[in-house]
Amino acid sequence: MLIQGLPAQTDTAVAVDASSLQHFDSSALAVLLEFRRVSLAGGKGFEVRGLSPRLTDLARLYGVDELLLTPV
Repeated sequence: MLIQGLPAQTDTAVAVDASSLQHFDSSALAVLLEFRRVSLAGGKGFEVRGLSPRLTDLARLYGVDELLLTPV
């Protein structure tokens, strides 16, 4: 659903609010990374806001924390 809504975004960057993610596993990281990839491929910036400490730790464990914690 995120990717389907991307063409309607008129801003130059996409910001994802992840603060409501309470129960998740590595599939949440996969969704965020894919959305990042598609956003950047479409010429838009990308930022994730409100990552919980647990999700940040999971991103570090998989070695993708810089991709999600650094706005592009």
